[in-house]
Amino acid sequence: MLKQHTFTDLIGVPFVDGGRDPAVGLDCWGLSTEIFRRWDITVPDYRISCEAASLIDREVKEQLQFWRRCEGEIPVPALVVIRFAAYCDHTGVYIGQGRFIHTRKGIGVNIDRIDSPAWAKRIEGFYVPEVMK
Repeated sequence: MLKQHTFTDLIGVPFVDGGRDPAVGLDCWGLSTEIFRRWDITVPDYRISCEAASLIDREVKEQLQFWRRCEGEIPVPALVVIRFAAYCDHTGVYIGQGRFIHTRKGIGVNIDRIDSPAWAKRIEGFYVPEVMK
């Protein structure tokens, strides 16, 4: 059983493209790796500018072979892959109780509901790293 975590120390951390340090700022993948780290799960680091949506989409699709898509009940933690327009170019982490944590430009790190009108139709899927089998 994975231990439960709170993420109040991350709420409001600014969005920084390429950010990997919570003391300075995080991008969506930097936040995702930090959340998984807190569950003692190491995931690969990808450094692609948030402005390069097609490159992010391509990398996400190539790397999903190392992740297992979740069907049915969503485990905690699970990577949330989000599609804007034609590309999967945003990630967050499912933290339970219908919520996920992510970061966005102008907002920073925040927690939203997966069933909210803003996100429900954009979520492409939920994934766990193969190490969590």
